[in-house]
Amino acid sequence: MFPKVFPALAAALITATPALAQDTAIPFALDWRFEGPSAPYFLAIDNGYFADEGLAVEVTAGQGSLDAIPKVASGAFPMGFADINSLVRFLDQNPGAPVIGVMMVYDSPPFSIVGRVSQGISGIEDLEGSILGAPPPDGAWAQFPILAAVNNIDVSTMTIEPVGFPTREPMLAEGNVDAVTGFNFSSFLSLARLGIPEDDITTIMFSDHGVALYGNVIIANTDFAAENPAAVTGFLRAVARGVTASIADPAAGSAAVIARNPAGDLELEERRLQLALDANIVTPWVIENGMGNIDPARMATALEQTELTYAFTNPVDAAMYFTDAYLPDDGSLMIVPQ
Repeated sequence: MFPKVFPALAAALITATPALAQDTAIPFALDWRFEGPSAPYFLAIDNGYFADEGLAVEVTAGQGSLDAIPKVASGAFPMGFADINSLVRFLDQNPGAPVIGVMMVYDSPPFSIVGRVSQGISGIEDLEGSILGAPPPDGAWAQFPILAAVNNIDVSTMTIEPVGFPTREPMLAEGNVDAVTGFNFSSFLSLARLGIPEDDITTIMFSDHGVALYGNVIIANTDFAAENPAAVTGFLRAVARGVTASIADPAAGSAAVIARNPAGDLELEERRLQLALDANIVTPWVIENGMGNIDPARMATALEQTELTYAFTNPVDAAMYFTDAYLPDDGSLMIVPQ
């Protein structure tokens, strides 16, 4: 009865029907190259954890712990991965910048001094009188004054040798310096690959010597987070699943990294991932409390220690640097070590 009307009506209905919901795109700014510790993000992609949350995530390599902060603050990236101590300083110097930490990943920071027993470095007590190689932009070097202050190290007795990142471990291997600042899961392995016996390598973790600082944290643009709270929470839940998958199968995690970095070494990155999991991510506090959050008392101490070497120009308030508002509360943050 309505042969001429129906096609027009059908066209109108199709036009009025909303398009199918698309995944929320989240470009993610990493702190460094694609190496073992970035495996949880790639497993979250490959295993469909981000897709389960309705997210389309693309991970971009970075150039250091500071790199992601301005990227996220500017809105160029909605989320990223950065050193929270650098974030604290950034927000002090740029009050009101729309960026905040939303999930602690390195409960124990990777800041360390890696030395050689044959060069006289067996422990922290041997640093006085030594030659320390330190790249000026290095995150561990930035926090070294806190380690020195907390442990009463007389830095005036030390010789500080500025070195580049590519020459740091080779200089130590050649005996030109006695120790270097670096990350526990990088400098140790780089030195071992240069042929230094592992029993000749000393790793002095800042966290083992009174330094309360936290490490790298997932950060979010606060405007994006306010407009997309479910997406941020879903992202964090997927990352936690990625960490769990990395713990269960570090070889798969390493393979996911090498798939994006074919020039890398599969065995090396698996070992680097395992070092990061054991020393930095799956700590006793995380096993007891779950990953992602912070201990307010420890954070207060960390900020007090920061003031030992950094003069804040604005009031210090932990709530400006980290929020737990987006952490999932469904038990997905509980981590079971293998």
